[in-house]
Amino acid sequence: MSEKITGAQALIRALEKEKVDTIFGLPGGCILPAYDPLLSSPIRHILVRHEQGAGHMAEGYAHVTGRPGVAMVTSGPAATNMVTPLCDAYMDSIPMVCITGQVSTTAIGTDAFQECDTVGITRSVTKHNELIMSPDEIPLMVRQAFHIATTGRPGPVLLDLPKDVLQNSMTWHWPTDEEVVESLPGYKPTMKGHPRMIKEAARLILEAKQPVLYVGGGVLKARAAEALLELAEMVDAPVVTTLMARGAIPDDHPLCIGMPGMHGNATAVTAMQKSDLLVTLGARFDDRITGKVDAFAPDAKIIHVDIDPAEQGKVRRPDVPIVGDCRLVIEEIVKALKDMLQGGAVKPDISAWKSRVSGWQEQFPLHYAAAEPGDALKPQYCLEQLRDNSPEGTILCSGVGQHQMWSSQYWNFKEPYTWVNSGGLGTMGFSIPAAIGAKVGRPDRTVWAVDGDGCFQMTAQELVTASVERIPIKVAVLNNSYLGMVRQWQEMFYEERYSEVYLSPEVPDFVKWAEAMGCVGIRVESPEEVQPAIEKANSIDDRSVVVEFRVDASEKVFPMIPAGQSNDDILLHPDQCSVREYLR
Repeated sequence: MSEKITGAQALIRALEKEKVDTIFGLPGGCILPAYDPLLSSPIRHILVRHEQGAGHMAEGYAHVTGRPGVAMVTSGPAATNMVTPLCDAYMDSIPMVCITGQVSTTAIGTDAFQECDTVGITRSVTKHNELIMSPDEIPLMVRQAFHIATTGRPGPVLLDLPKDVLQNSMTWHWPTDEEVVESLPGYKPTMKGHPRMIKEAARLILEAKQPVLYVGGGVLKARAAEALLELAEMVDAPVVTTLMARGAIPDDHPLCIGMPGMHGNATAVTAMQKSDLLVTLGARFDDRITGKVDAFAPDAKIIHVDIDPAEQGKVRRPDVPIVGDCRLVIEEIVKALKDMLQGGAVKPDISAWKSRVSGWQEQFPLHYAAAEPGDALKPQYCLEQLRDNSPEGTILCSGVGQHQMWSSQYWNFKEPYTWVNSGGLGTMGFSIPAAIGAKVGRPDRTVWAVDGDGCFQMTAQELVTASVERIPIKVAVLNNSYLGMVRQWQEMFYEERYSEVYLSPEVPDFVKWAEAMGCVGIRVESPEEVQPAIEKANSIDDRSVVVEFRVDASEKVFPMIPAGQSNDDILLHPDQCSVREYLR
């Protein structure tokens, strides 16, 4: 017998069928019908203090679990508040499903209260979006949303639901896998690499004398860390991991040479510049990696593996383009290499190349000047202490700016999915809500959010969510009383003309603010206080903790490649010799 239920009931039931265990959201008029059946659903709802927080929590959840994060908010300003996390997820290929309320179908287009064209506004920042005009469409649209968000290149999908569609009745049905695929005739991601391209890639790898594996976030999205390790050890080549790929190969693995890019380490940057082959896996030749494109890795041939055909040739034309899932393609390349070696092919001797790379590692380590007695805390020292005094498997989240770069530089990532940050969009305020989402997804892990004082003030209200919902996270605020990265650029490139970057050192009082939000607040002002504060924070399991580190405002992030310049022009700490001079 056919079962009649409301569209709202169908929505929640469909989410249950998709094995959703958590929704991050905030109710309002047009989405209210969907909140009523939540009362009898096993799905946990986490009530945020701002819709942007719901989106970033969904992202953090997706980062650490690989499952799509789900956010649900109402229409109008609630939907527009979701644009930033949607764009963030779109840029970083994060699987996410966002459900927004909409005014009733009869009111659409009349400028009704809290009406906006959500589908139009979010079209450029979602992988797919849909205005659902009938309750009968809800089960299929939900199935489509999860399928699209998690297959091919992952990304955010938005479903816009008018209030009357949620209130009206429908006959329950659940589409089959075949029906979902048939309903999306134009959506057929290429998963396996072209056999001819796979063989050509293997041939280039066996010819290369100075190869580098250039690993991007796509390797993690494809759950390809194990396959990557097998390929790296077979090729025996240096591996660089971009900001979005930190942890794809353990930092302590002998082949891992760290992060390239504008604030990457000199060895990773120089190895790419001097390579004769870049095996590019799930990376997109971002401007922060390439610097001046014409001068990027000038003598290197390019193998480019990416699930998204639009990335092929977008920035750098590859010699061997391979469209496909990173894990499957890496496995295919490994098999091709084995077949060629068994057939008599010989791997070139790249020991001289590896020796050169090792020499650069010795010559150009990450460096900062040690603090003299009476000096302010060094932020890098705080990160080192946090790294060395936190449990194994700690998940690290960061905001955007200097603290993000120091976190990626000084933390040792030993396993995948333990680094959560906003890479492509660079969203200030990302870390606290993302850390909450990460803790929900991995409640067994310690989760630290590293923030700057500027970033913290954008989304700190979500610590109220953490307190009320009993989601204990740790927050390290590197308080230098400035918008640090902006200050660094103004000092280096704008003749020290500090325009609108100074933040009051006393207002707000971060300790009192933390306590007002139900957290433990700790202030650290000297090196001797750093380790005890971290140990105290790690010992508290039932409440969130905010540790404010008063750090040196004059510290800059080095290395640095000035925007638009060649990677050969990398700037090291003033105490170090230049790479260009060393290589002459």
